[in-house]
Amino acid sequence: MPQKGSSAAKKKKRKRLNDMSNAGAFFISLLAIFCFTLVIVLGYVFINAVTVVAGDPVINLESARNNQNQTSFLYAKDSDGKQVEVLRLHGEENRIWVDFDKIPKQMKDAFIALEDKRFNSHHGVDWIRTIGVFVKQNDQGGSTITQQLVKNITGNNQVTYVRKYNEILSALNLEKNFSKDEILEAYLNTIYLGQGCYGVETASETYFGKAVGELNIAECAVIASITQMPYSYDPINNPENNRKRQIYCLDEMLDQGKITKQEYDDAVNYKLIYTNDPDYVPNEAELERRENERNAKDSSEFQSFYVDYVIDDVIARLQSDRGYSYNEARDAIYGGGLRIYTAVDLDVQKKTEDIYVNRKGFEDKKNAQSAITIMDYKGRVVAIVGQAGVKEGNRVLNRASSSPRSPGSSIKPLTSYSPAIELNEITWSSYLLDSAVSYGGWRTHNADGGYGSGSNVTVQNALARSLNTIPARIIINMIGIDKSYDYLVNKYHITTAVEASDKSAAPLSIGSMTYGATSLEMTAAYAAFGNGGYYYKPYSFYYIEDANGRILIDNRNNKGEQVISTGTAEVMRHLLMTVTTSSYGTGSSYKVSGFQTYAKTGTTDDNNDKWFVGGTPYYVAAVWYGYDIPEYISTWGNPAGAVYKTVFDSIHEDLPDKEFEDLDGAVQKEYCLETGKLASSSCYSTATGWYKKDNVPDYCTGHYYSSGDDSDDEEEDVKTTKPAATQPQTSAAAENKTENE
Repeated sequence: MPQKGSSAAKKKKRKRLNDMSNAGAFFISLLAIFCFTLVIVLGYVFINAVTVVAGDPVINLESARNNQNQTSFLYAKDSDGKQVEVLRLHGEENRIWVDFDKIPKQMKDAFIALEDKRFNSHHGVDWIRTIGVFVKQNDQGGSTITQQLVKNITGNNQVTYVRKYNEILSALNLEKNFSKDEILEAYLNTIYLGQGCYGVETASETYFGKAVGELNIAECAVIASITQMPYSYDPINNPENNRKRQIYCLDEMLDQGKITKQEYDDAVNYKLIYTNDPDYVPNEAELERRENERNAKDSSEFQSFYVDYVIDDVIARLQSDRGYSYNEARDAIYGGGLRIYTAVDLDVQKKTEDIYVNRKGFEDKKNAQSAITIMDYKGRVVAIVGQAGVKEGNRVLNRASSSPRSPGSSIKPLTSYSPAIELNEITWSSYLLDSAVSYGGWRTHNADGGYGSGSNVTVQNALARSLNTIPARIIINMIGIDKSYDYLVNKYHITTAVEASDKSAAPLSIGSMTYGATSLEMTAAYAAFGNGGYYYKPYSFYYIEDANGRILIDNRNNKGEQVISTGTAEVMRHLLMTVTTSSYGTGSSYKVSGFQTYAKTGTTDDNNDKWFVGGTPYYVAAVWYGYDIPEYISTWGNPAGAVYKTVFDSIHEDLPDKEFEDLDGAVQKEYCLETGKLASSSCYSTATGWYKKDNVPDYCTGHYYSSGDDSDDEEEDVKTTKPAATQPQTSAAAENKTENE
């Protein structure tokens, strides 16, 4: 039978051995720490010496800031002209950098209390904490805030002695080259805080719906508590875990003298309301931001087509203007912290999208597609929609900017009428023969399939009725193919024209182009008829700032290029107005209610594409209507015009009366309907027209009355007087004789 005394002695002996073993382990640990520290110190001395010589820190916080993914912002002017935030763009990292003085003291104190209580006294490495990690007596871990910042910046999370060694050296170096405030600012903007939030600003907005500067002590402790385990301490998904950690944070803040007992009690008892709480009520700033964001989206809650267009436009401009690659430009948008001040008119965009999403004014309610671009007269794209129906994704096909389609007769003002007026080849009242002309095996015909009436018609009448024979005659016999193509491509900037196939009579006369033109291109081209003859490159934003506030691209002084004279522009505008005001005009059903409207319709030979392009004193727009896979459009009239009128009636509803300003480049004159010359006292039938000041016709000198008037079509503002006794043969009559021969 064993003796109790012997057993007790053995236990004491084992305890002494264990104590000796623990002590040995402790001293071995101390020795290891000493050796490790010695190596670090010696390494630091060496690195420091090299740094002094090189004069450059291992990590530069300014460069590190620029290299951090940051959320980009889109702004737009509200109805009062104030720039407001409408949308944020970011990739996996949602980060809004906030300067040190914008971060409340209680947020800084909460992180220091919880993560690094000796932050303000150490030099990057807390050796007491480091030793504590080895002997397992430190609840804050071994890494200081400075060391954590190094890890955040480098992204190196390897669990190796080499990584730790480099981290310590980098931390020491950071503290040597940057202030505590700079280090803490960088840390609070790079720390991951769950739900894709990097930094305290996005975390504050995500969890509490307000800026970090608005948070109280209790809320700051919540954010600081997320740090060590972002998922487990997520206050929305795991509120109980976060609450325990928050109380611990407040305890530390009290113990360290960062808050008073009263502040502690108030914080502990404060009712936390998160953004997912039924009692959550967004503040005024958040409500405004959400409303603006909704306006930047269509009814499907995807980005609006305007946002899609802005992104494409910014990417293109960063490449062309700043030398970025495509990937660099894209990364800048989703991670560069850009401030993009868009040119969108939120009200116009919203109304237009509502019409398109719900197919208001669409004759084909189900299958037909459409696109529209709306601009002012200096290149500002105020609205753009690239699809009829509900948008089902971001950066989907934008038919307005990316899908050229054959423009049909809407090409005629760009390729025939305006060049010929500019070159003084024709006037408003020039008589031309409505009969077929041929070029290279192609023979023109009118929309009815016939080859013309064989009668003389004025330029105004031909344009309003959209005859095909007249622009073909102008291009082939008067200005030539080369000049016509030059105006289309180099002046009106229809860049989708292909020289090999589109530099010919048919494409230039009736718009049967290889690829066609986009709504965006046509809108910008037609703006010249309403602004005195200038082409302005379309833009979707006023200017872009980088994350540091430096302007990258500026469109606020978007200079136009005068492509036609003021006189030509004014004559063209008045000519195109007769398309909507004449009873025989192809656009007479689509005049905007209460406003002057210049326009041109367009229909392709196969009836697969319909266009309506034109403007009011406020806006100019181009509407395309058709099917993605081309097919015959069976609807009556011009459905593109119906969509145009629906949109423009809506966006003009509350606008004050306004008329186009005549710019003194053209004059209004009465002309003789028999000769096309200015009317004299002997002219029995007259109308009014507009003429360039440097190309006004001569006065009619008299004519024989004939019951068989060659001009068998109705004219604008016809005035009938007593017939004259005689009439000499006019140049128009002579041309008719020649053509008929």
